[in-house]
Amino acid sequence: MPYSRIRITETNKNNFKLHAFCLMPNHFHLLIEQVGDISVSKLISKLCTSYVKYINKKYKRVGHIFQDKFKSVLIENNPQLMWTSTYIHMNPVKDKIVKHPSDHLWNSYDDFANNRNLSIINKELLLSTFGDQESFIKETLIFDVKDGL
Repeated sequence: MPYSRIRITETNKNNFKLHAFCLMPNHFHLLIEQVGDISVSKLISKLCTSYVKYINKKYKRVGHIFQDKFKSVLIENNPQLMWTSTYIHMNPVKDKIVKHPSDHLWNSYDDFANNRNLSIINKELLLSTFGDQESFIKETLIFDVKDGL
C-alpha cells in the first residue's frame, strides 16, 4: 500500500500532542496525549475516516485499509511510556521491514535520534522521560520486542 500525507489541522493540534508514531503497511501506532476536548477515540475515528476516503477515492477502491479496529492503552507510568515508545519505534524492525529504525521513513525515530524535527512531533516528554537523546537511542536500540501492546 502506498503511503501519503495526512494533514493535521490547527484545530487538531490544539486537542492533542503527538509524541511518537509509526506507519506500517497495514496498521499504525500513535503515542498521543489528549490536551483538548476531543477524545483520542474521536480523533482517531476522524483521522481514519478521512484517510480511508482519500485512499479509496485516489486509487478507485472500496473497503478497509487497516487490518484491525482501533485500540487504545492508557499510559500509567514512565516505564510503560518508555516501553510504548520503544515498541512503536522498533515495530518496523520487529516486522523485518528494515534493519534499523532510522531506515524506516514513516516513524518518529529520526525526530529523536537524528534531529529531523517534524513540526507535529512533541519531543519534550519522551526526551525528559528517557533522560536525554543518547539514552533514548540506547534504550530504543537494545529493546527486544516480544509481544504486542
